[in-house]
Amino acid sequence: MSLFRKNGTRLSVDEARSRTGGDRCGEVLLDVREESEWRAGHAPGAVHAPLTGLVAGAALPRVAGRRALVVICRSGHRSQQAAKLLAGRGADAVDVEGGMKAWAAAGHPVVDERGNCGSIV
Repeated sequence: MSLFRKNGTRLSVDEARSRTGGDRCGEVLLDVREESEWRAGHAPGAVHAPLTGLVAGAALPRVAGRRALVVICRSGHRSQQAAKLLAGRGADAVDVEGGMKAWAAAGHPVVDERGNCGSIV
């Protein structure tokens, strides 16, 4: 099943969490922010692949494999770019509207690099 909706609507943070959280591990939450942003705070279980690396041709982390990707960044701009780039490479990818700022505002968990309470920078 493709994550893209026919009308091009992006996923909300609630939809993203539902699709990537818990026992449902068919879809990967892919965080495309830079290393310092990732270390400060990210969604638990997210996989990190900075957009700068993807643009330069870096491969996705192995755990992402051929799984559907739910792409997130800080505010939703970079994730849109990454989802388009990855779709161009044949991946099933869609981005999250509002990014990690919206994720945190919705009360969803954010952890730092050590698994402690994190923040969005």
